[in-house]
Amino acid sequence: MDKQPNSPEARDIQYHLHSYTNARRHQEIGPMILEKGDGIYVEDNNGKRYIEGLAGLWSVGVGFSEQRLVDAATKQMQKLPYYHNFGHKSHGPVIDLAEKLVTMAPVPMSKAFFTNSGSEANDTAIKMLWYRSNALGQPQRKKIISRKRGYHGVTIAAASLTGLPANQMSFDLPIANILHTSCPHYWREALPGETEEQFTDRMAADLEAMILAEGPDTIAAFIGEPIMGAGGVVVPPDSYWGKIQAVLKKYDILLIADEVICGFGRTGNMFGSETFKMQPDIMVFSKQLSSSYLPISALVVNEKVFAPLADESNRIGTFGHGYTGGAHPVAAAVANENIKIIEENNLVANAREVGAHMQKRLRELADHPLVGEVRGKGLIAAVELVADKQTKEPLEKAGNLGLMANAALLNNGVICRNMLDTVAFCPPLIINEKQVDEMVGAFAKALDTVAAEVKK
Repeated sequence: MDKQPNSPEARDIQYHLHSYTNARRHQEIGPMILEKGDGIYVEDNNGKRYIEGLAGLWSVGVGFSEQRLVDAATKQMQKLPYYHNFGHKSHGPVIDLAEKLVTMAPVPMSKAFFTNSGSEANDTAIKMLWYRSNALGQPQRKKIISRKRGYHGVTIAAASLTGLPANQMSFDLPIANILHTSCPHYWREALPGETEEQFTDRMAADLEAMILAEGPDTIAAFIGEPIMGAGGVVVPPDSYWGKIQAVLKKYDILLIADEVICGFGRTGNMFGSETFKMQPDIMVFSKQLSSSYLPISALVVNEKVFAPLADESNRIGTFGHGYTGGAHPVAAAVANENIKIIEENNLVANAREVGAHMQKRLRELADHPLVGEVRGKGLIAAVELVADKQTKEPLEKAGNLGLMANAALLNNGVICRNMLDTVAFCPPLIINEKQVDEMVGAFAKALDTVAAEVKK
């Protein structure tokens, strides 16, 4: 690290509090500063080039140098750089985007509402559900069921939905009325001798037991990512979502599909809900909606959700919720162009085909002494590392192997992310097979480096 007093690194340490970072450790080691992007690659301020193996934060679908998105933003910035959607106001880009999202949804939807991040969108979903319950004369129906290891954001309500300890410890979370049921990770959570089918039956039974214990008429909705992202890229067993939805239907509980990571092609279909045959009442989008070139998120709701909201807003005189930057015309213009690029360049098919190659190449590492499980679908995958393949135990404490592998991978020119001992792969949707081979090759080399260190 450049420790000159006026260097960017020194100034970053001096003035910048980072997300998801050990603030004291940061004062010791400083930042990695990125300066350029080109396709699936980014470059740091020392001129070193990396494959961005996590697409930024699971999000830059079209890569880091898509001129069409730059042009869409520039054109809209020159025409109408900002406007809002409060008090009956609207503009072309957001009308186009709302129509596109509602009509492209895999199940019938009614309206789109715009926010700035996945966290804000999930907070909004909770507020909508509470508002709806009051509109229906069901003030007791306020509880939301999420899952252990689920990730839904970091605002107060969204972080409460999130089922990861670091997102709640010392923040006084979760808030009331948020519940967490079992995580559908068969490899890690199955009981001895339990088949996948028995495991999914148990997941559904756990959910039903929680609903009955709380009172079915107190539960507003169940929220879940089709594939869990930050919780470790947990791919549920094939029958999981069908069995969960049967329980929800039995008790008239709404389903929210958090498509923030899975949406817009990641799993090899346009939406994760299609991949897993989900029938959500609300779908939440962000990240690949604009390839994160600008902050934008959205939720689409069906008529069952919208009609009571509309009636209640009529009774009160307004739907008293919204954001200054929600429905931003420049972000909406970029999102519209981004979706066009995904469709015109067949990036969903690319995620399916190149994704199959990535899954195959990663699974070739399954016999490595440090590899416990390889999992994934389309262009999202994870490799969970263990010190003992039989017991699935970590090296001394959870996270040690993941940190070592991530550091070795960075040294080999690939940026990824470890969640404890799970190393995630989620490259831009434009990646090709040769680039996948380069990325997996760097990871194989990193595993050998870590194995040698462990042996020492």
